Amino acid sequence: MKETLRRVFAEAGLTEQDVATRLGVDVKTVRRWLDGRRPYPRHRSQLADLVGIDQAKIWRAEVPAPPSPQHGGAEIEASYAHRWAVPRSVWQWLFSQAEREIGILVYSGLFLAEDIGILRILAERAHAGVSVRILLGDPNSPHVAERGADEGVDEAMAAKIRNSIVLYQPLREVDGVEIRLHSTVLYASLYCADDDLLVNPHAYGVTASNAPVLHVRRAERDDVASMYAHSFEAVWRSAQSLA
Repeated sequence: MKETLRRVFAEAGLTEQDVATRLGVDVKTVRRWLDGRRPYPRHRSQLADLVGIDQAKIWRAEVPAPPSPQHGGAEIEASYAHRWAVPRSVWQWLFSQAEREIGILVYSGLFLAEDIGILRILAERAHAGVSVRILLGDPNSPHVAERGADEGVDEAMAAKIRNSIVLYQPLREVDGVEIRLHSTVLYASLYCADDDLLVNPHAYGVTASNAPVLHVRRAERDDVASMYAHSFEAVWRSAQSLA
């Protein structure tokens, strides 16, 4: 529960002090909730209203969840109209809560490579035993050139990848981190951390930063999140280690 609560606060852009002020409680009370203490029923209701999420998604053990639709879909935790609209705190939460594996599938992922805080989190998780795998586009791939043309940036796409390779250099020295180059058509950029994925579907003529992002969570064996996870593995197998 506590990790779920931290995530929904992050996705709502709320700090501990924000929640305390809005609910009229001491900030220490909010911290106790984030440490695992279950709020009183009235506070659970107020919290759910504050973040705009049904109580069942936060306190599953106490509030019966509605029957899952029979369409094999993963849980959609949140959606964002654009990648740039995803709060930085959500990216931080996604990677910092990983306990088993982190996977990043992009062409350049330059916005992450430029974020020293995110690079530090990836290194810390690797030191903690988490497998960190990063897939960047091969800057010499014709698919990268085509994507650059589609987005109207032409050679800048390959240049962004080369910049990312340089910026990711410190991670290459960290045990548990592996970076490969892929030459596939990238239908969606994927950011995976255990059972949580941020999926950034691509659209013709639209830069990835302006395309939407869906936060999906694996809920069953053959759901949407699992499909994207399988796609990541397929690209990983065909990719080449970064020399």
